[in-house]
Amino acid sequence: MVGELRPLLAVAIPAIAIPLILAFGRRPNLREGWTLAAAFATFATVASMVPDALSGTTLETDLGTFLSTGIGESIAFSLRADRLGVLFALLASFLWIATSFYSIGYMRGLDEHDQTRFFAAFAASIASAMGVAFGANLVTLFVFYEVLSIATYPLVAHDESEEAIWAGRKYLLYTLGGGVAVLAGTVLIYAMTGTTTFETGGIAALGNADPLYARAAFGLLVGGFGVKAALMPLHSWLPDAMVAPTPVSALLHAVAVVKSGVFGIARVVLDVYGPGAVQDLGVGIPLAAVAAVTLLTASVIALKQDNLKRRLAYSTVSQLSYIVLGLGLASPAALVGALLHIPAHAFMKITLFFCAGAIHVETHTDDISDMAGIGKRMPLTMSAFAVAAAGMAGMPLLAGFVSKWYLLVGAVDLNLAIFAVVLLVSGVLNVAYYWPIVYQAFFEDETNPDPKPLLEYPPGGRAATDAGADADVPLTNGGVPTGAAVAAQSTADPDTGDGHYDEHTDERNGDSPDASEHESRPTDSRWERRTWRTESTWFMLGPIVLAAVGAVVLGLVPDHVVFLDLIERVVETATEVSN
Repeated sequence: MVGELRPLLAVAIPAIAIPLILAFGRRPNLREGWTLAAAFATFATVASMVPDALSGTTLETDLGTFLSTGIGESIAFSLRADRLGVLFALLASFLWIATSFYSIGYMRGLDEHDQTRFFAAFAASIASAMGVAFGANLVTLFVFYEVLSIATYPLVAHDESEEAIWAGRKYLLYTLGGGVAVLAGTVLIYAMTGTTTFETGGIAALGNADPLYARAAFGLLVGGFGVKAALMPLHSWLPDAMVAPTPVSALLHAVAVVKSGVFGIARVVLDVYGPGAVQDLGVGIPLAAVAAVTLLTASVIALKQDNLKRRLAYSTVSQLSYIVLGLGLASPAALVGALLHIPAHAFMKITLFFCAGAIHVETHTDDISDMAGIGKRMPLTMSAFAVAAAGMAGMPLLAGFVSKWYLLVGAVDLNLAIFAVVLLVSGVLNVAYYWPIVYQAFFEDETNPDPKPLLEYPPGGRAATDAGADADVPLTNGGVPTGAAVAAQSTADPDTGDGHYDEHTDERNGDSPDASEHESRPTDSRWERRTWRTESTWFMLGPIVLAAVGAVVLGLVPDHVVFLDLIERVVETATEVSN
């Protein structure tokens, strides 16, 4: 029986848009009009549920019995709009609007092939994400979680190159494999409790379950959701998926896919086990430890990536683990920080990927080492990039600072100083891998670039003269070797860390000579100086500005943004019931 239509509508609207997008494939304006109409309608539907969520009213759509086993209660195929679900759905539906406008500018700017398939698959992905957000039990969540994996495959493999198809298959292998673990954990939960329905503060019957089986189910569920949350060592699909168009990267990193992974872990911690049971079973600290190792390791790897999107990808691997770390600590402050980092990271990371895509469309530049002085060509884009990068590093007055502050407080409250140290060290590493990009853009001369800020080079840069190079004396001016020094370095083995070589053939980064179809700007030319009005189309600049402003607003006035209000009520209710 259907009790409330709006959760169902949130899933149905983008799903209905799919055949409409396909039907108008030969009329791009109408096709993209349907995309935008669906995006706005989905957001309006989710936004209408916010007052109910804030008041504690849960809206449910019961679509009948999914499975009846005779062992426990019947498993319903139902949707439920509670506070946590509305939080995720509101974020994903709002960013779909921004991403839809951006996609129009990006796909038309590059004259991409199969644009109809692209927009249809994007709508299918959002419909799946809405189902993940509003799934009322583990089974419904699992179904939409798997559909999301399948729906995003055409997006990852969009280029249809050998590299893209390989990345798509790897993505499916990892995420569907994670789904198997989620299903196994769900079966175990049902066998122990007779239910898979989410309960605020955790399923009460788990308190009487065998701790060994309870821990095993927790490991299966968190491990399965941890694939999309990119926990190491289950992360490698994510950097490889950067072969996809940049709007897809934004979908993967900010709107739906990886966020569905951390959302699934949040469901397990808050509504399957409850924060109290997570601590009592002793599974929270090991989860936080895995997250801590992931966020530090990924940050170090990011330092070595010259390709901008791959550096951003490893940054995502690191930043998602902030969320998982907070969920593992399970103290009230840590939980608030973890859930707040979901929208904070989304606004900051989507800004960064939008900027990377605009750079690619306008200049065909993908590598940081080719971006010296690019701030002259794209001043607004690189300014937005700098703002979002500062937020990712946890600078005050930006979204990342607020969420990381709560995480620090949560670690200190539990007398776990080691996790506070990890968070602080990671912040320094964030500065280390984002600052070179900003430095290259605004403080470098494109006719005589200094490779010193790129951390793949030795400290102080390389010798500027043949004599210096022969003497192997690194100079503080960060000069680039010339003459015989270049010839000598061209024969050096990249794996030794010696010598200078073309990033497009850097196998260590997983790139190939065909990784980019466009040539970068010649190093002996200057960027054309443009203003913020003319650097790109406003189909792309508008979403960049909107996302960057969102990151600033979340940092300046978090108390006036609905996300924090929802999060505080989610955590307050879950901890009260669990304790």
